[in-house]
Amino acid sequence: MLFRPTKPLGLAEFTALMALTTATVALSIDAMLPSLPDIAAEFSPHDVNRVQLVLTIFVLGMGAGVLFVGPISDAIGRKATIGWTMGLYIIGSVAAVFAQSLEWLLIARFVQGLGVAGPRVVSVALVRDRFSGREMARVTSFIMMVFMLAPAVAPSIGKLIASFAGWHGVFWFFVVIAVVTLSWLGLRQPETLAPENRRKLEFAPLLAAAKEVCSNRDVRLFTLVMTLGFGQMFALLSSSQQIYDEIFDMADSFPLWFALMALLAASATVINSMTVLRLGMRKLVTWAYLGQIAIVAVYLVLVLGDLLPEALKFPAYFIWSVSVFFMAGITFGNLNALAMQYMGHVAGMAASIIAGLSTVGAVLIAAPIGLMFNGTPVPAAAGVLVCSCIALALMRRTNPV
Repeated sequence: MLFRPTKPLGLAEFTALMALTTATVALSIDAMLPSLPDIAAEFSPHDVNRVQLVLTIFVLGMGAGVLFVGPISDAIGRKATIGWTMGLYIIGSVAAVFAQSLEWLLIARFVQGLGVAGPRVVSVALVRDRFSGREMARVTSFIMMVFMLAPAVAPSIGKLIASFAGWHGVFWFFVVIAVVTLSWLGLRQPETLAPENRRKLEFAPLLAAAKEVCSNRDVRLFTLVMTLGFGQMFALLSSSQQIYDEIFDMADSFPLWFALMALLAASATVINSMTVLRLGMRKLVTWAYLGQIAIVAVYLVLVLGDLLPEALKFPAYFIWSVSVFFMAGITFGNLNALAMQYMGHVAGMAASIIAGLSTVGAVLIAAPIGLMFNGTPVPAAAGVLVCSCIALALMRRTNPV
């Protein structure tokens, strides 16, 4: 980076910057949702479910990228890594504008995902460079609060841009966001990884660090739980636009309902930041999955038994969908902190492995569930129930913190 500020940022500005950096991920997914019908009509009119791949291929690219950016950031520094990867993100965004087929659009989205891996992982390492333990969880919760507010406005922004610039304009919006983030980071954020603490990109040390991360039993378990949580949330997200359109005939108001859902779910991070120091991360995560199992089980019984009157079908779905994203607000920040708490000395490598495995695993869970959409919310709800049950069982096997 050309700019080298040396004064540490205050907590508020640091949190806001990290939130914007990580929010690039949410914006890149959720701002696309209103444009999916237009993309399907242009590129895949005979198989509209395929357009969900515009979302999942992005996440797959991100999962592949995060396996590498952590070690790179350990070697060359956090800021330089974000700079190079955001440049790749911009290239993918511009390429998507000029895509002439669904296949080429998917390739561009994969490149976008590779690029967004930098902010996705290195922001975690930046936070870990400055904080640890429950204090890290508290800071992460504030970041997650802002991060989860992004989906509240992203579909509305995407719909507004698409209304006068088409779906191509949404990708130009991504370019603007990337440039703003890079400028703020370059001008204001000092490098947090001192030269003497950097690790060379040599095979033997990288393999040793990877083995250390993967050999820790609790890190493995927390990563699996994160995979299940991310997978079930993304499965619901992938189907959400079609559910609003095909089941409830509410495509036009989808961005507004999605915004309300995101705002309600964002309250989870506020609750988490207020209670995590007193109750602990592990307990909160366990309770969140237990609550989701109860809610989704009741919802599935009501839907499969056709026990809901017509007037209550959408309210029931909306309440359940809010609960899924609420659970994410409680669990994701805590699970990241739980997995990273043992790995401060290899934060970049740990962040890469944890994020890479959980992201790629989430795609393997979410994509089949999304493609099974059959005009009902049952596939998404059943996927959430199975994932939450497994996640709860794994949490009970972790060591108390």
